[in-house]
Amino acid sequence: MWIADHWKEYEVLDTSCGEQLERWGDYLLVRPDPQVIWDTPHDHPGWKQKNGHYHRSARGGGEWEFFHLPDEWSIGYDLPAMPGAGTSQTGPSLDPAQPRSPQSGHLCFRLKPFSFKHTGLFPEQAANWDWFYHLIRCHPLPQGRPVKVLNLFAYTGGATLAAAAAGAAVTHVDASKGMVGWARENAAASGLADAPIRFLVDDCVKFVEREIRRGNQYDGIIMDPPSYGRGPKGEVWKIEDSLFPLLRLTERLLSRDALFFLINSYTTGLQPGVLSYMLQTVLAASRGGQVESGEVGLPVEGGSLVLPCGASGRWFRDQS
Repeated sequence: MWIADHWKEYEVLDTSCGEQLERWGDYLLVRPDPQVIWDTPHDHPGWKQKNGHYHRSARGGGEWEFFHLPDEWSIGYDLPAMPGAGTSQTGPSLDPAQPRSPQSGHLCFRLKPFSFKHTGLFPEQAANWDWFYHLIRCHPLPQGRPVKVLNLFAYTGGATLAAAAAGAAVTHVDASKGMVGWARENAAASGLADAPIRFLVDDCVKFVEREIRRGNQYDGIIMDPPSYGRGPKGEVWKIEDSLFPLLRLTERLLSRDALFFLINSYTTGLQPGVLSYMLQTVLAASRGGQVESGEVGLPVEGGSLVLPCGASGRWFRDQS
């Protein structure tokens, strides 16, 4: 399991009865988590000191209840300085002899509670940010050209900012105009307003098809697809039908010297082994390199327990 264990301004404090108690900076939130099937005592004092509680409805969805919670606030994350930090599994060995010129390693995220329990950030993804941040910084490309990264289904830009902070030129694509605007604000708050980031509102599949026709290529690709969604013009996305065809398409955008390909999944049924199988079939079979997959998790206060939060599959080029 890859564990996002470098947060200072976020932590899971406790879990019980289908809910998790979290600290987001100075504020405590209680949010539903269907995999928390255990009924344990609510001994942590934070359960009684919460600032926000998302109540799931039996009819689907739910609503927030607030207790002295601001409309918006921010938390920060410091990308770790040492290669391989933040994970219990490791990717390729990293040679820090020729690191890229990084931007600031401090990221800042605007938060606000909105529909379906969300806050605008998936903190468990920090385990993946740490991983490709060091790949980009520590593995120069031929002729010293900059690393180009494509982030599909890019949401509010956590992965985009981590790649940009490592010195990459990033193309950020999401179908939601609101999410892309939010990502721009996170970039500005992180001191990356002038970083080489293209923010695009587009259907991810159609964007990839156009990039293939244009002959554009990327050295790293990140995708974090939803289980179901619609593009800006009503295009329908169903992960069980659409993910593998998109993976085959997107592989064509990888450069000859590509560093990595990352897939995240929160969908039941897309277990780590499924992600590995697809990456082996589409990438490793033709490009070589290595594939690994695993659950992504967050440590629970005290450090002895880890809350699983989905799965990731990683392909990366052999470093010789």
